[in-house]
Amino acid sequence: MTYLETLEWMFAQLPMYQRQGSAAFKKDLSNTLKLSEHLGFPEMDFKSIHVAGTNGKGSTSHMLASILQDVGYKVGLYTSPHLKDFRERIKINGKEVSKQFVIGFMKRNKPFFEKHQLSFFEMTVGMAFDYFSREKVDIAVVEVGLGGRLDSTNIINPEVSVITNIGLDHTQFLGDTLELIAYEKGGIIKPNVPVVIGETQKETETVFRELAQKNHAEITFADEQISENYVSDLVGSYQSKNIKTVVQTTKVLQQKGFHIPKENIKEGLLNVVKNTGLLGRWQKLSKEPKAVCDTGHNKEGLTYVINQINEEQFEQLHMVFGVVNDKDITSIVDLLPKDATYYFCKPDIPRGLDAVVLKERFSKYGLLGKAYGSVNEAYNSAIENAKKDDFIFVGGSTFVVAEII
Repeated sequence: MTYLETLEWMFAQLPMYQRQGSAAFKKDLSNTLKLSEHLGFPEMDFKSIHVAGTNGKGSTSHMLASILQDVGYKVGLYTSPHLKDFRERIKINGKEVSKQFVIGFMKRNKPFFEKHQLSFFEMTVGMAFDYFSREKVDIAVVEVGLGGRLDSTNIINPEVSVITNIGLDHTQFLGDTLELIAYEKGGIIKPNVPVVIGETQKETETVFRELAQKNHAEITFADEQISENYVSDLVGSYQSKNIKTVVQTTKVLQQKGFHIPKENIKEGLLNVVKNTGLLGRWQKLSKEPKAVCDTGHNKEGLTYVINQINEEQFEQLHMVFGVVNDKDITSIVDLLPKDATYYFCKPDIPRGLDAVVLKERFSKYGLLGKAYGSVNEAYNSAIENAKKDDFIFVGGSTFVVAEII
């Protein structure tokens, strides 16, 4: 099979949560454990950092990888979802896994996948761990896909576990309270492995402390620690919390014997995009009019985004906006500015919510605009209508951003 044929088989034959929803969500790790054994337990061949959280886990993972790369370590990075190309999910020192490796891995293991009916995510995790093992990385930064306790990545025994924050997202799988979601994400806390919590939240602090105590895991809340003020090339005031989380995690790694000088922390944070190729975090699309996209899509993520928009100077605000069909609209409408012009669109995936339906739902809350046939059509219309001193935001869903960049 060619690379494209390999991807088509992966996407078409096996469920993928990001595209299809609940059909892809597995209730245990049995398939992942079977795959690990089949591959020779590759996750045991490299050291790792495990990163979970509702928002910020992608940025945090990339920041950590960038710092470790700047030191000179050979760093694996596993993240999800991808925006443009599947290979974005699996990188070493910022370089995507080769098409040849993807093809070869699938060819070697396809009979096993078919026999055990592995999900898209289970296969991808196995591919990443096999790749990192074969390439002998010094350390891998592994981002959780969904939740934590039952996530396929949760077979690693990391140097440190990191949980950025907790918000109400994926409630149909993880629970409908912050406490329940914290328990699921706290499932990455391992016996005798230190854990860094990014944000102290009254609803979740007790949950994390109890899980840490049960596992004899040293726990640190990053926002309660005094640290130097570092800056990053990842623009957005909301990144300050992620930076604190990352800096505290480097301190834990230093205690574990990793050599991470302050200069490398500084340079790593300033060169995240260059070192890792991260896309879609307050990414500038156009200068005049200024247009920016961001993958923040749940209540907490959009809160950060709207706060950032409010710091911009502009005459008129244009919002190119699309969501998936299981999005709880009521959780985000109160955050969105009513004085903006909206360009409603449907991300080009099965889960995308029809633009006309989105327009009708938003109009009930005073959020007005037109529906468009595609993300690109909506964005081009915004560009045509906006004056040079206006501001255009593109987002609402990771998949909207994926289409525009």
